[in-house]
Amino acid sequence: MIKYELIDGVGKIILNRPNKYNAFVREMALELHRILDICKEDLNVRAILITGSGKAFCAGQDLEEATDPNGPELTQIVREHYNPIITKIRSIKKPVIAAVNGVAAGAGANIALSCDIVLATQSAMFIQAFSKIGLIPDSAGTFFLPRLIGLQRATALMLTGEPVSAAKAVEMGMIYKFYSDESFKDESMKFSNKLAKMPTFGLGLTKKLLNSSYSNNLDQQLAMEDECQTLAGKSYDFNEGVQAFLEKRKAVFKGN
Repeated sequence: MIKYELIDGVGKIILNRPNKYNAFVREMALELHRILDICKEDLNVRAILITGSGKAFCAGQDLEEATDPNGPELTQIVREHYNPIITKIRSIKKPVIAAVNGVAAGAGANIALSCDIVLATQSAMFIQAFSKIGLIPDSAGTFFLPRLIGLQRATALMLTGEPVSAAKAVEMGMIYKFYSDESFKDESMKFSNKLAKMPTFGLGLTKKLLNSSYSNNLDQQLAMEDECQTLAGKSYDFNEGVQAFLEKRKAVFKGN
């Protein structure tokens, strides 16, 4: 249900239930937890790419499982499946890129939006589908979407369930960039590989600071920048970057 491979510093995670538009069931969610933990601990993983197989990125929760009397309850699905996925994506001190290769609906859309950078194929669609079945947006959708596009737009999209195209998502600041359907796979991998070769120790500290900026006041954020800059300044990557600049050569970063 999940494919994983390490390609030149990029931990590539592929959601793999194409016949169900990569909708999550419990086994798949728990497998994603495990793979995210591997990516966190493996020093050879410098960046993480999450994408889907087939025509969809992820259709969210498999409703057959959610309505199965013998399956997990909705509370369990939210607490044990999705909340840990979001927490892991945000806490991993490495860049996490969502490569949205098709429809991203419900929890699938919000998992994508929780990633550090969202890329999409031109034909991708983002849908806050929860209102269509009487549920509320989970997987931190109510946290990230208003911060990305503003409260007014987020409210409208969540109440109406109106689909958003990749081009419109870029225009409103929901995602970073889209590529043509033909070039998407290569371009999203190229983008992830570029990040993997950068000074990822500093990128991880930047991610930490951005996470904290949601709750810190100005003085707290300045103090935290002071602390993180000190750490970055002691890193191998900083020393290598400075030496490469002085020697007019390409830097070779290690992520530490």
